[in-house]
Amino acid sequence: MFEFISFYLFSILIIFCFAVVVLSSNILYAMTALASGMIFISGIFFTLGAEFLGVVQISVYTGAVMALYAFGMMFFDSAKEVEENIRWNKIACVLSFGIAVMLVVIISLPRLLSIAQDKIDSINNTNIEGNVEQIGIVLFTKFLVPFEIAALMLLIAMIAGIALASKKIGNQIDNENIPDEGKSL
Repeated sequence: MFEFISFYLFSILIIFCFAVVVLSSNILYAMTALASGMIFISGIFFTLGAEFLGVVQISVYTGAVMALYAFGMMFFDSAKEVEENIRWNKIACVLSFGIAVMLVVIISLPRLLSIAQDKIDSINNTNIEGNVEQIGIVLFTKFLVPFEIAALMLLIAMIAGIALASKKIGNQIDNENIPDEGKSL
């Protein structure tokens, strides 16, 4: 019952956040909604007992969205004033209150229902090793070589990105130091 309710709650929140991403004309609002949607997706993973996937969802995908958010702030003028509508503030307040009430109900529901708690305990007793331990054992035994190749590829991509960025900064500094010949002092 708990998984059923939390799945639908997180699904509604995810659809709402991604609708804001598509319908928003402000890039910063869209990126905030995208990051929120990614965090709600990790909530589904945590509810289903896949802690490792939930943490990876937050660290990898939400981290990538935050990097995109930073680029959006640098690319677009974030210093300009954003005009707010009072109507949207009221809607946001009502939605925030509704989400908070739903989260409190979902968090307290397993404690109120002892039957659900007994089922969760019986499932946890059958699984001796944790989810993260099982994934770690498989990654470092059966898939060690592909894991190392993926790590090496990420390292090469990071070094190439740093090299390209430093080369671009060096070219910009050189271009700024060249005086214009057509202008007189």
